[in-house]
Amino acid sequence: MVEPWRERIAACRTVADVQEAQDALMRYVVLYPACGSGNFLYVAYRELRRIEAELRRRARDMRRSAGLREQETLAVYFPLTNIKGIELDPFAVQLARVTMWMGHKLAVDELDLEERVLPLVDLSGIRRGDALKLEWPRADAIIGNPPYHGSQRLRGELGDDYVEWLKSEFGIGVKDYAVYWFRKAHERLDTGGRAGLVATNSISQNRNRGPSLEWILETGGTITNAISTQDWSGEAAVDVSIVNWLRAPDAVPARVVLDGQEVDGITSSLRSPTSDITSATRLSVNAGRAFQGPIPVGRGFVLDVEEAERLLNSPTNRDVVRPYLVGDDIVSDPESKPRRYVIDFGFLSYEDAQRYAAPMTIVRERVKPERDQNRDAGFRTSWWRFGRPRGEMRDALAGLSRFVAANRYGKRILFTWQPVSVCPGDIVLVFAMEDDHAIGVLSSLTHQEWARAQSSTLEDRFRYTPTSAFETFPWPQPDEVQREAVAEAGRRLIVRRSEICLERQIGLTKLYNEVDDGAYRDLRGLHDALDEAVAAAYGWPASAAHDAQESNRLLLELNRAIAAGEIEYRPFD
Repeated sequence: MVEPWRERIAACRTVADVQEAQDALMRYVVLYPACGSGNFLYVAYRELRRIEAELRRRARDMRRSAGLREQETLAVYFPLTNIKGIELDPFAVQLARVTMWMGHKLAVDELDLEERVLPLVDLSGIRRGDALKLEWPRADAIIGNPPYHGSQRLRGELGDDYVEWLKSEFGIGVKDYAVYWFRKAHERLDTGGRAGLVATNSISQNRNRGPSLEWILETGGTITNAISTQDWSGEAAVDVSIVNWLRAPDAVPARVVLDGQEVDGITSSLRSPTSDITSATRLSVNAGRAFQGPIPVGRGFVLDVEEAERLLNSPTNRDVVRPYLVGDDIVSDPESKPRRYVIDFGFLSYEDAQRYAAPMTIVRERVKPERDQNRDAGFRTSWWRFGRPRGEMRDALAGLSRFVAANRYGKRILFTWQPVSVCPGDIVLVFAMEDDHAIGVLSSLTHQEWARAQSSTLEDRFRYTPTSAFETFPWPQPDEVQREAVAEAGRRLIVRRSEICLERQIGLTKLYNEVDDGAYRDLRGLHDALDEAVAAAYGWPASAAHDAQESNRLLLELNRAIAAGEIEYRPFD
């Protein structure tokens, strides 16, 4: 908001230019929906008053240079009433008004003006209401920090009726709450209008990006300045993005800035066009190999070890009582082994499931009452089965002796071997692969950094999504020597880290935190060797193995070539 005004002042060549800019400033309106106690409004007002002072000085200097008589070129002052706000909390509305009255006095004192501050200006333009449900006043700039509610918690925090209204009003389903604010802000802008909003960095990721930033760009918006991610300065431990955009500008902005650097443009993923790997195409050959684990939908399926052992005394029950792996087991257990069990009837019919009397009794008593209250008719009807049993995953694992499992969330994704007798949980990633070359590629920095750039994040953690991270990832197609080099490097890495974890009885998270602090340089060296073996399998120089930006660039080029049919792609044959 401020920079365009400064650019306009710098472009003024005559007193008439300055007068025109002053007139425009007097009409300039700023709106902050969900304004809270008015902090952003105060900052906006303060900066606009400073712009006003710069215009006065510019006009005065021009008149002096031209030998003209000095005179006051601005008969009025920037109106406090041009600052608008909407806030649901009535007490916060009153605080915001007081904040602006104080800001008015501070501006007059700072700029040494003769402007009166009493009687107090009517600030009914800062009003109470749910901004998403109210009509917004016309504004040249819309600013703010929309309330944060994640999509998974909307119903619990805002209520079913409100969520149904959001779905009906905006027509985009259930998304993070900030998405609706971005859409309404863009809709309310006039041609050439500006908006600048702060949101958690999930606004540019996965399912939130499409109906917010991508939609803004598709409907005439141009992102002019953005911070892709930074720590929030407040108490909440979150990372945020700051996005500034124009609606239908008359001309391409002369300067576009991303993370403090001038770039050719900014995409909906808050990256420059040349490095935006979210534009990568999903490769059909990769499909059907990576999955999220099954979702039981019912805590009663899960058993502790003691209860499971009693059931397993009957050999028949071993068909349906399985070790149950969750993400914490992978990263915290010294052997990355399951520490609990689960009753898993797979796709058995009700009649067939009844043959396992004791497990069925447990599920009937502990799961069925919860399922009977579920909105999903399928969950209520097939209450003895997992809610999401992942049939495609089960088919893909059939015939394998082991599979690759990894934690779905974390600072780093850690890949481990698991026997097919293990049932993975819903926050476990499942890769239907059993060769050492595969786990080597998955464990490499090349794959890790691609996945990070394709995934949503929370603080310094990211969430691996098979569709965006795995299905877009172009695998190397090495010769036999290169393939074995990756496999051997992967084997050596896994053996060494297992030795350390077992010897010290620690999990992988603790191990790698110590590696980050400089411990176990031999393990770090094994990672470097694996990364370089993977780079060689792609035909890249070793330097690319340690440069995430370069490896992502090369992978994006490869993805595009495969998608265009320029390269035959059969990495899993």
